[in-house]
Amino acid sequence: MRLTDYTDYSLRTLIYVAVHPGELVTIQRVADAFGIPKNHLIKIVQKLGQAGFLHTVRGRAGGIELGRPAAGINVGEVIRTMESDFHLVECFQGDDNHCIITRVCGLRGVLSAALRAYFEVLDAYTLQDLVEKPAALNRALGQGEAASLAGIPVKGMVRKAHPSRKTAGETGSQ
Repeated sequence: MRLTDYTDYSLRTLIYVAVHPGELVTIQRVADAFGIPKNHLIKIVQKLGQAGFLHTVRGRAGGIELGRPAAGINVGEVIRTMESDFHLVECFQGDDNHCIITRVCGLRGVLSAALRAYFEVLDAYTLQDLVEKPAALNRALGQGEAASLAGIPVKGMVRKAHPSRKTAGETGSQ
């Protein structure tokens, strides 16, 4: 099972904000730290705000902060909120299930049990658990921000090229 980039970026945004307690963080700072397009993060922040995970402040001096304490933000809840589809195979689809062996196959039960176990683990952790080493996270995030601003990929950081920017080594002809 793989989470979407949308959910991945949601978790990264929450982690970034959590290691900057007491300050309003701009979406641009998060985008720079992770090399994520700002326009994509705007949609994510809006949904995180609607769900109460973030509090957003509009305007020139605005930004984002946690909507509740990090210890009160459950990882499983965030993933359930941000992911739209946990239908692992066709037999999870209800009315759109056209698999002819659904009634006699044990796969659905096995995958359902696996999904429950997956969420049992995620539900055991909060955002606070993910940011137990804020100093180390801030150092890594600082490296990511500096590299992103310079257009340099950092080891361990996935940086997706923005379509309007050229990355190192790209030429004008494609």
